[in-house]
Amino acid sequence: MKYYIIAGEASGDLHGANLMKALLNEDPKADFRFWGGSLMEAVGGTKVKDYHDLAFMGFVEVILNLGTILSNIKFCKRDILSFQPDLIIFIDYPGFNLRIAEFAKKEKIPTHYYISPQIWAWKENRIHQIKRDVDQMYVILPFEKDFYENKHQYPVHYVGHPLLDAIANRPLVDPNKFRLENNLNEKPIISLLPGSRKQEIKKILSVMLKMIDEFPNYQFVVAGAPSQDLSFYQSIIADNRVKIIQNKTYDLLSVSYAALVTSGTATLETALFKIPEVVCYKGNQLSYEIGKRLVKNIKYISLVNLILDRECVKELIQNDFNKKNLKKALKDVLDQEKRTKMFEDYYQLEQILGGKGASQKTAKLIVGAEVKDVRS
Repeated sequence: MKYYIIAGEASGDLHGANLMKALLNEDPKADFRFWGGSLMEAVGGTKVKDYHDLAFMGFVEVILNLGTILSNIKFCKRDILSFQPDLIIFIDYPGFNLRIAEFAKKEKIPTHYYISPQIWAWKENRIHQIKRDVDQMYVILPFEKDFYENKHQYPVHYVGHPLLDAIANRPLVDPNKFRLENNLNEKPIISLLPGSRKQEIKKILSVMLKMIDEFPNYQFVVAGAPSQDLSFYQSIIADNRVKIIQNKTYDLLSVSYAALVTSGTATLETALFKIPEVVCYKGNQLSYEIGKRLVKNIKYISLVNLILDRECVKELIQNDFNKKNLKKALKDVLDQEKRTKMFEDYYQLEQILGGKGASQKTAKLIVGAEVKDVRS
C-alpha cells in the first residue's frame, strides 16, 4: 500500500520512523511518502519536506510565519493528490494535520491519527473536527482513552507509549567509553536539555548555565538538538567548562546523574531513563499569557506529572524559572532521599504506561483496518 505520513517535529520523526519499520513488517511492499526528518528518511521512501522547516512555536511565532504555513498546507494538498495514497497517517502536529485531515476526508482518503493532539489540555473543541475527519485514532497516554470514549463518545485505540520502544531498542552505552569519546571528566554529569527551537533555547539555556558555579562538583553537558548547528550553541555558551554533545541525547541521558529539562516529550524520556530532573519552561511572554488562558483544568506541564496525576518532578514555569528557584530545585534532585522517592515514582510511571510494542500494535491496526476495508 501507499502511505502518506506527516510528522512536523523531532519527536514525530522518531515515532514516525519506528512506525514505518513496523508497517514494513506488516506490509513489506509499503511505499512511503512523508514529511519528517532524517530518522524517517533512513527507513526509506520519499521525503517531501523536513520538519525543521515546519516547526513554529507559540502564537506570536505562528502569526509571523503564517504565510509559510498556508503555503505548506496548499503544497501538501497538491502533493497528496499527485501521490494518490491508500491512506494518510498524521503524527501529532495538530494545527497543520487537522487541516489536511479535513481535506483528505473530502477526497475520500482514509485518515489515521497516531499520537493524539492534546485536546484534553486545550482546544477541546477540536473534538468535532476529529470525529468528523479522522477515521482511526491511536492514543498513547492511558487517560486519553477515557477522555475520548467516555467524555466524547469517540472510539480510539490505546496502543501504549512509543517511547518505551525507542528506549528499549537502543544499544547500551559504555559510560567510560562515552566519557572518553566526548572529552568528559569523571565528575557526575548534569545534562541540560534546553529544547529544540532557537527561541526557547536562548531563553532557557541562559538560565540553566547559571548553575555551573553553584555546583562545582558536577560537570554540565548540553544535549544539542539535531535541528541546530554547533555554532548556535557556542554563540550562547561562553564558558569552556560546558560541553556540547549533539544528536546523542539518549546516550547522554543514560550516563547522567541529573538533568534540567525543557517541558515536552523530553521530560518523559528523562524519567524513563530513571534520571532525576527539574522541568523548566520560559517562552515568549505574550504567547505564554495567551496559552495560560486557553489551557483548562491542567495542573501540570510535564508528561511525568500529568500521567501520575501528582507532582513527581519540580516544574519551574516562566517567571518562576529563575536562578534562585532553579538552584533550590537542582539541589533537591541531588539529595539522596529525594532521589529515592523519585525513582519509586518513575517505576510507577512505567507500570502505568504498560509494556513496549506501541509501534507494532499501531501498524497491525492500520494495515488490518485497510485490508478489511478493501475486502468489504
